[in-house]
Amino acid sequence: MFTNDRRQEERTGRYGTPRLQYLQELVSQFQSSTDEETKEKIAANLANFAYDPYNFKFLRQLNVLELFLDCITEPNEKLVEFGVGGICNSCADQVNAATVTQCGGIPLILQCLSSPVKNTVNYALGALYYLCNESTKEEILKPEVVDVIKRYAAAEAVSVSFSNLAKAFLDKHLGTIEI
Repeated sequence: MFTNDRRQEERTGRYGTPRLQYLQELVSQFQSSTDEETKEKIAANLANFAYDPYNFKFLRQLNVLELFLDCITEPNEKLVEFGVGGICNSCADQVNAATVTQCGGIPLILQCLSSPVKNTVNYALGALYYLCNESTKEEILKPEVVDVIKRYAAAEAVSVSFSNLAKAFLDKHLGTIEI
């Protein structure tokens, strides 16, 4: 369920931690941690906050979208998964999508299409669905990318979620689901 100020106040209570402060603490813990498992848990937690429009301004203020992009560059597959998941969760918002694009996120997300981790591929397809527009389509709709997405669309027997996301992408951005 999406949050608003009143609901957040009810959930936080009189002595609870305000959302911005809580998210700042998570970001600080992520940045100071050297333990991979701790970083994975924090990245997953931040990605969960990224689905709620109430949190968008806080995530932008704390540069969490950039943190997600940094996660995508890590060798740790879990950090990549949670990073692209956070991007996917947040980029339905045009301001967040513009931030991701301006920070060079599209090539990073495109790389996630070849991940061995199913969730990472799903999140990448979902993020690209939202990121593709007039100003980004030249970068996203390259023949080799469209070919990969068409292969996912045709892979219904392997993964219905890949297939459905890929078909939705093709229908929205190419006007076809022809595979």
